[in-house]
Amino acid sequence: MFALGGMAAPLRRIAGEAYAADQPVIQGKDKLIVRSDRPLNLEMPIGLMDSWVTPAHLHYVRNHYDVPAINEADWRLRVDGMVERPLALALDDLKRLPSAEEVVTLECAGNGRSFFDPKVPGAQWQRGAVGTARYKGARLADVLQRAGISPAGRHVLLDGADQPPVPTAPDFVRSIPIEKAMAPGTLLAYEMNGEPLPAVHGFPLRAIVPGWIGSANVKWLARVAVVEQPHDGHFMVKWYRFPRSPVPPGEKVDPKDMEVVTELDVKSVIAQPGDGAQVSAGSVRVAGAAWAGEAEIERVDVSTDFGRTWQPARLGADRARYAWRLWEIDWAVRKRGAYLLMSRATDSRGRTQPIAPFWNPSGYLWNVIDHVRVHVA
Repeated sequence: MFALGGMAAPLRRIAGEAYAADQPVIQGKDKLIVRSDRPLNLEMPIGLMDSWVTPAHLHYVRNHYDVPAINEADWRLRVDGMVERPLALALDDLKRLPSAEEVVTLECAGNGRSFFDPKVPGAQWQRGAVGTARYKGARLADVLQRAGISPAGRHVLLDGADQPPVPTAPDFVRSIPIEKAMAPGTLLAYEMNGEPLPAVHGFPLRAIVPGWIGSANVKWLARVAVVEQPHDGHFMVKWYRFPRSPVPPGEKVDPKDMEVVTELDVKSVIAQPGDGAQVSAGSVRVAGAAWAGEAEIERVDVSTDFGRTWQPARLGADRARYAWRLWEIDWAVRKRGAYLLMSRATDSRGRTQPIAPFWNPSGYLWNVIDHVRVHVA
């Protein structure tokens, strides 16, 4: 078990053990909130959400198992299954293919889980299991076309090099439909923000499945396989599933009555001021971010009077199809007292954040209207 006393030293030790010899040590992860130390799960404090691209050392970390130690010289990506030409690709082979870049917001499906009532098991994320980075890699479509896809192949299995701690635990394997695998934005990424992937973010290669929940973006990729049916493993048929229709809070749901969680929903969060903050009367900057999976953010509205009235926020100039939009509004406040600030995003499909959550037994896709309480002195 990794020690938690003073996070900078343990995180350097984790990086030193898990990186290949030529990988740098990750700096700055001591600023993140530890949700679990083994496997390592780290949340970005929401107040650090102040840039369109999240620095790698501030990006949240979601692992199901320990970070694997991978030697780049020995590593190969297997491409097999229902293909005409199975492949074993070194990292240099992938780098010789045409490269593509995507700025993508990744969010854990369980982000916001701690707010559900009644409580649900799992990492008790609040609002910071989300981040946006610039990824570079080969298009998955180019690799699959090079292998030659069988007409019967309708799904693509993604398997990472991380290993369960005991033989009875399930391997972490996910699959995506062939249409998503062949989409131009779906990458086999080897860079994050212009640098080789850090170990905790998937070195040497990870899938980037833009607009979909974080678990679809499998890290430490070791195998890609074309298959006929969706993968039937634990992390597809028991986890990362959502009720097809609303259920009463606290009620158990048969996995057969659920469907696989895929795309992120529309969502906004308030990063500044923080919940419980004290601010001075005058002009107060209220700011945050909003994202919508495969859709685009059309608007963010902000209320500073407990939801009685709403004003449109200014959207940031930086934008990409699968990335969040930063937003801000200047709040002119004259009276002292307690206030409730709220943010509500609307996307290009007309989806708007709800006022109440869609309760589900795994605590996925929390996206209710965000709010923070502040005191004006």
